Amino acid sequence: MKVLQDRSLAPFHTFGLDVKAKQIVMVETDAELVSVWLDDSYRDWPKLIIGQGSNLLFCEDFDGLVIVNRIRGISITETDEAYCLHVGAGEDWHGLVEMTVHADMPGLENMALIPGCVGSSPIQNIGAYGVELKDRCQYVDTVVLATGEHRRLMADECQFGYRDSVFKHALQQTHAITAVGLRLAKEWHPNISYGPLAQFDADSVTAAEIMATVCAVRMEKLPDPKRWGNAGSFFKNPVVPAALAEELAGQFPSMPAYPAGSGCSKLAAGWLIDQCGLKGHQIGGARVHDNQALVLVNYQGASSADLLALAKYVVESVERRFGVTLEHEVRFMGRQAETSLAEVYNERS
Repeated sequence: MKVLQDRSLAPFHTFGLDVKAKQIVMVETDAELVSVWLDDSYRDWPKLIIGQGSNLLFCEDFDGLVIVNRIRGISITETDEAYCLHVGAGEDWHGLVEMTVHADMPGLENMALIPGCVGSSPIQNIGAYGVELKDRCQYVDTVVLATGEHRRLMADECQFGYRDSVFKHALQQTHAITAVGLRLAKEWHPNISYGPLAQFDADSVTAAEIMATVCAVRMEKLPDPKRWGNAGSFFKNPVVPAALAEELAGQFPSMPAYPAGSGCSKLAAGWLIDQCGLKGHQIGGARVHDNQALVLVNYQGASSADLLALAKYVVESVERRFGVTLEHEVRFMGRQAETSLAEVYNERS
């Protein structure tokens, strides 16, 4: 366990904003995490556990304790049917993907270059190019923060949904993720149903080719957080009633829309934002990325207020033109607890 003297959160979230915490502690074991959480010194403080902060926007300074999860370790067992991986929550996600592909254990290649730690992957149910974490997850190991009790949730207990899970709701304040169990089937069936992957032949493509293509596309379209701070896709792709999607398609024939079950359709948030002419739109130091409208970037020393104002402007612009309300995928953290764009502006009005 390491108590950091510098209270700046800039190195611990990919937006790189100039915000501070009351205290920052780095932990490397389950026991350290529980010990810090239950430490009397921090009893009445707001607390936040983070990995790489790759899906987090600090709306202001955090008036509490930030615990940086660096629980590492990867162990592999196998059955006749699958490779079973037990991965520490503090491991880098993309590093894990590279390791599995190079070790001829395919299954994660579609999710290459998604930023963040392994422990964050079930919270968001991360996904890309037709594959989601839930498709490979066997279990999630947690600790009950109030007691230090270890609890394993099998995949069907995690309530995985589109960028959603039980860890964003019922268990958000009570459990911390310490490890993730993944099952990679030895009988590999490549998923090449999306975009640039459709060029491949399912009978001959390799996982390494898929990973390389995904990485190339992501690097071309998405900004490097080391150059321009960002959290990847800022907004969720909205799910709307199929009737509304059909009505919009009549007005905008080129609009992408995909079946989403239960009489609903999923629209492409990036396309909606782009049609509002917002690529390159800037407020203060915050900017809609020039190549990918779904990404907001810390372009020139942005403040939290700049990013909040830009996010609000994007939401209002899409709502005016299409009658669709975008929801942010990025988690918003207020001074003492998680918040939302709507709550931030309600508090300020």
